[in-house]
Amino acid sequence: MRRSRWARIGAVGAFTAVAAVVGCSSGDDTEAADVVFRGGKVVTMDGQRRIAQAVAVREGRIAFVGSDADARRHIGASTKVIELEGRMLMPGFIDGHLHSLAGGRALLVCDLAYAPLTRAQLNQRLQACIDATADAGPDAWLEAVNWDRQSTASLDADPTRATLDALNTTRPIAVTSADFHSVLGNSRAFTVAGIDAHTPDPVGGKFLREANGTPSGICEDAAGFELKAAIPPDSEEDQLKQGRAALAAMREQGITTFMDAAAGDAHLRVFKTLRDAGELTARAHLAINIDPAVANSAPAEAIAQAKALADQADLGEPAPAPGVRSRVTKVFVDGVVNAPADTGALLTPYWRNAGTDAEPKWEPGTNLGQLYYTPASLQALVLSAVDAGMDLQLHATGERAVRTTLDAVAAARQARPTADFRPAIAHDETVAVADYPRFAELDVMATMSFQWAQRAPYSIGDTEHHLGAERFARMEPSGSLQRAGARIVHGSDWPIDPFDTFLALKVGVTRSGDPTNPHSAASLSPIFEGPINADPALSRDEALTAITLNAAHQLRMEKLVGSIEVGKFADLIVLERDFLTVPDEALGRNRVLLTMTGGEVVWGTGVYAAAPSAQRLRQHTAAAMLSAQGSTGHAVPPRARGAPHGDGHAH
Repeated sequence: MRRSRWARIGAVGAFTAVAAVVGCSSGDDTEAADVVFRGGKVVTMDGQRRIAQAVAVREGRIAFVGSDADARRHIGASTKVIELEGRMLMPGFIDGHLHSLAGGRALLVCDLAYAPLTRAQLNQRLQACIDATADAGPDAWLEAVNWDRQSTASLDADPTRATLDALNTTRPIAVTSADFHSVLGNSRAFTVAGIDAHTPDPVGGKFLREANGTPSGICEDAAGFELKAAIPPDSEEDQLKQGRAALAAMREQGITTFMDAAAGDAHLRVFKTLRDAGELTARAHLAINIDPAVANSAPAEAIAQAKALADQADLGEPAPAPGVRSRVTKVFVDGVVNAPADTGALLTPYWRNAGTDAEPKWEPGTNLGQLYYTPASLQALVLSAVDAGMDLQLHATGERAVRTTLDAVAAARQARPTADFRPAIAHDETVAVADYPRFAELDVMATMSFQWAQRAPYSIGDTEHHLGAERFARMEPSGSLQRAGARIVHGSDWPIDPFDTFLALKVGVTRSGDPTNPHSAASLSPIFEGPINADPALSRDEALTAITLNAAHQLRMEKLVGSIEVGKFADLIVLERDFLTVPDEALGRNRVLLTMTGGEVVWGTGVYAAAPSAQRLRQHTAAAMLSAQGSTGHAVPPRARGAPHGDGHAH
């Protein structure tokens, strides 16, 4: 790994305090800090990348950063002193792109945790969930999520209605794949939904069928929506439970600020309710999702509707206590570049196999993927957002979608040269080399999920073949974009993948997974070990910057969070291991021991488990979870070793 800028800073003991004493003397509670962390390696992430020993917190803000000796002047009779004992303290993580209620919901329903399962193993997991909810009643739907359909098909065969009908229950069952492209139902589910052999395939989807036309059990894309439309909607209390579960997962991951990348009125209602109840433990930022069908025909109206909803979020200046903010619009520009979907918009066609499985012959086909906007309509939408004072998070996975988005931003910059807007392109899985420097030139952020830059079922195998060798060689170009001057932001996209922040950071630094981590594709098989391609990796400093300062910039919070500096909010985390010094292979095996948001300890484990506020919050996550929390970074059963296949992401 190339030399990090941290190596030039010098020893902790050489640090000069970056703040003046705030006027207290030892034992004077009128000016003493509320909390002092001392005896650690404080990685400030400030502009000079200073490393300190101690931090003082007063009224939810950082009051001092410096040496242990100088920190003594901030300790009064009522000051809580937290001994770091050499551990690394850093700014709280900021997740720039996730799906909070969907993630929380996955923890409260039957979570299959992305595990590769045969049909028999799938039924074992489902029966366990049925037995765990025996009081649900004979008509209550059982929903299961995070199913790896491709692994089931590879290890065994696609399951059918008959597979699920063998379970000991009369309840309707819907099993959703991790990529959100497939739903498996039992016969009761199809009956309740009124779907039979005479039901036509919907536009944008299909029912797999038996020879007589009866749906076999698997519904793809819009057909899955049609089946699941029969499930009663979540109640407001259900949604509050989902929000609580999501926040519990986030604080364990060390996330003190997040952006929900496809939010609506439910997100606004849930997180404002939790804020009012004192349960909001991370700063919630909502990117309001808009419907392409509306936005294409009436872009100004679509933006006006998004802004009207966004305006219901918190107004005024942010406070140390977490709040709910919204000034971002979410726009889906294309689909996904991963096989078998192949809907991400490319400049040249996806490749197809003109031979056989035994003797493949890969050649360019005719499919260029799908743009959800014409260039003109996207430009009108971006300009409408700029005029409304909204920032943009634009989903683009294919190189044609990325270029079309950059062109739309360029047109807006030219039309409104003095406008203050911060666009970000999410995912950027394939980008034309000629477009790398345009991110910096147009001041467009690249919000990327670092864990995708590992060899995995959704990258090598079918996806690799469909993209073609040249395009695959530059897939997930976070390092290339960084070197071209782009501002890189990390967003987990949870629950599309397991919630494992340190694994994501490890992949960002090494572009390879971890065979010992069950959330890493490298645990599947040796074929998933090693770098995904030769595109450059990020340095450790660059990876940390992406999940702190750069993510804060995306949310217009860089003056308040993202680094440890006097006056900023006390959003802090303590790590078990020093991210800057552990060997590369151990980067993904770290964990957060303590999470503080706005001066309140909201998560503690090990020696920090007794923190009062962390204990108080445990009462809010007492709802039974049907999984072992495989989606949140906890251990899941060892994965079977199988062949590569294409999953496809839905972001």
